[in-house]
Amino acid sequence: MAKLQYSTEDGIALISMDDGKANAMNFDFFSEMGEALDRVRKDGVRTLIITGRPGYFSGGLDVRLLTSLPPQEVNRLADTFARTMLRVFSLPIPTIAVLSGHAVAGGAMLSFVCDLRFAVEGTYRIQMNESVIGIPLPTWMLMIGRAVIPAQWLAEAFLQGRAYVPDEAVGRGLVHGLIEKDDDPIADAKSRTEHLKSVNLQAYQTSKARLRDADVQQVLELLKGELPFSGS
Repeated sequence: MAKLQYSTEDGIALISMDDGKANAMNFDFFSEMGEALDRVRKDGVRTLIITGRPGYFSGGLDVRLLTSLPPQEVNRLADTFARTMLRVFSLPIPTIAVLSGHAVAGGAMLSFVCDLRFAVEGTYRIQMNESVIGIPLPTWMLMIGRAVIPAQWLAEAFLQGRAYVPDEAVGRGLVHGLIEKDDDPIADAKSRTEHLKSVNLQAYQTSKARLRDADVQQVLELLKGELPFSGS
């Protein structure tokens, strides 16, 4: 069963995550995401929207899988996760996350690597909980946090692992706006980002690369030494 659906309309690509559960990230998930991102580049779309199923954007890495894997495979999953997130972070077009529900750990990170974030109204969690559950944050995650989280809230969100409901996340600038629960979230996101149609994509691509590429290369160089079992 496919975990992701890909479609395009009017120059906008849509990646919808739905595994019927928490949209847990495992090897199949990252394989499908990679294929979808390949299609984004091939199709030459102007904008990418990523969303989840009602109630869950993504709960992050598949915990059941992680606890069953030998160290080398845990490292491979962590490496694949990092490179996939950094690929989205570096995409040369505007990217938009539409949070449809819980966005925890890797799910929150997937939203943060997008350029704009909108959240459907609700009482669900948006949380980087790694520090709460005892996982040191790798440099690549901290780099993204510094790039997208307002400085006064970075320690609270990333180091302290605070959980936010959507309106709190908007108030702290982690999310750019709320979508009313009775609205069509994708149509709403498209309406709010209508201004992106006037962006010169060549200028956007060049500027985004200048803004991010050096940092991405730096954290990739550190990645191997920061994998969970880097000493194995």
